[in-house]
Amino acid sequence: MASSKNNVSDISRREMIKTLGLGLGFTALPSFMASGMTEISIDALDHGERIIPVEEKDLIEMQKFIEDCIAANKESDPQKAVKEVLAKGVSNPLAMLKAIGNPTEAGLKVFLRSKELTIFAASWTPQMNLMPHNHLMWANIGIYTGREDNIIWNRTENGLEANDVRCLFAGDVATLATNAIHSVTNPLQKFTGGLHIYGGDFFATERSQWDPETLDEEPSDGEVIRNIFKKANEQMLRMKND
Repeated sequence: MASSKNNVSDISRREMIKTLGLGLGFTALPSFMASGMTEISIDALDHGERIIPVEEKDLIEMQKFIEDCIAANKESDPQKAVKEVLAKGVSNPLAMLKAIGNPTEAGLKVFLRSKELTIFAASWTPQMNLMPHNHLMWANIGIYTGREDNIIWNRTENGLEANDVRCLFAGDVATLATNAIHSVTNPLQKFTGGLHIYGGDFFATERSQWDPETLDEEPSDGEVIRNIFKKANEQMLRMKND
């Protein structure tokens, strides 16, 4: 694998710190942005969206990891190369958890967004479910705390059919192909946190999701995703207050 030092000239260390400093709450995820935008700017968050802060010490811990992912993404098989970096990163889940921070709500911390690569930490509230959805780009997912159960779905003449199940524990890494469709469940009574890496601009891609009961296909956009995570956090608060 090529040295990250020679492969991150398009993102300077100053730009990296700026990008790493933006932790975007999934409950405040903006609508999908124009594909010409290559990073999430403060100006894109001027409509009352809430920012989850990322401490400066955590930026230092994450910077080398993200530089290595950028370098790996330039290899002949970028998904495989990035997976190797991710697997090494979550091989010590406690260290990754310390770098990212304990999840306290359903949300995202966005570390990098470009046309070629998106990296964020996603956290699921206890027993949270996410309906079948696609990404339309390859994805690598590494769990650093908790557990994530995935159902892999196939399109058939009769609609979606469940095809496979993957249970990911802390330290595990899974890959999803460009055309993959999956649903996600956190089966635990605690938070689950995972690093999600996508081979493209995740926020500029309009995708599909499927109704969890009827499995009817419908469009997925920023407003839909905001509501899913908002409801998950509201449900968590209700459970705490009961």
